[in-house]
Amino acid sequence: MGLSVIILAAGKGTRMKSSLPKVLHQVAHKTLLAHVIATAKQLNPRAIYTVYGHGGEQVPDTIADDFITWVEQVEQLGTGHAVAQAIPDIPDDDLVLVLYGDVPLTLPATLQHLITPVRAQHFSLLTVNLEQPQGYGRIVRDASGQVLRIVEEKDADEVTKLINEVNSGILATQASALKQWLASLRNDNAKANTI
Repeated sequence: MGLSVIILAAGKGTRMKSSLPKVLHQVAHKTLLAHVIATAKQLNPRAIYTVYGHGGEQVPDTIADDFITWVEQVEQLGTGHAVAQAIPDIPDDDLVLVLYGDVPLTLPATLQHLITPVRAQHFSLLTVNLEQPQGYGRIVRDASGQVLRIVEEKDADEVTKLINEVNSGILATQASALKQWLASLRNDNAKANTI
């Protein structure tokens, strides 16, 4: 079983107020995306698939790296759709790690800790506790601490909005399972309906 990394780098970054794709903005003399790729390489993956969209060829042209498999997301139909663009090329028995091209400060040790238990548990999700979780999907757990679901802010009731544990979006799972989940994905939540 190998490790395949999918880096999502297709977003517009409208809050950046720039025509430059968000992942190409620089921090410490490197693009955000270059930082994420460098972190991913430290995990010794079999392959890195980077999904780009906004800015067209500007992203792959800027990040000249023969190890990267570039996958274009022509229509921006959400995170699940972005992951689905890369998943057909990944072997079913690979472990898949999903990262974000605009999250450059995640440590390799954190990601290693995330992917290590996946072989037995089939799924790992990186969450964070925030004092002000507004705007993020909340992690709903059962009495034993198992994750039941992720509820987006716009779909959350007042009790769910009190939860401080939120979804980072970074996850690891088996490719075969991810393929099944993506095939059944729907966009009928409140967030999808307001776009």
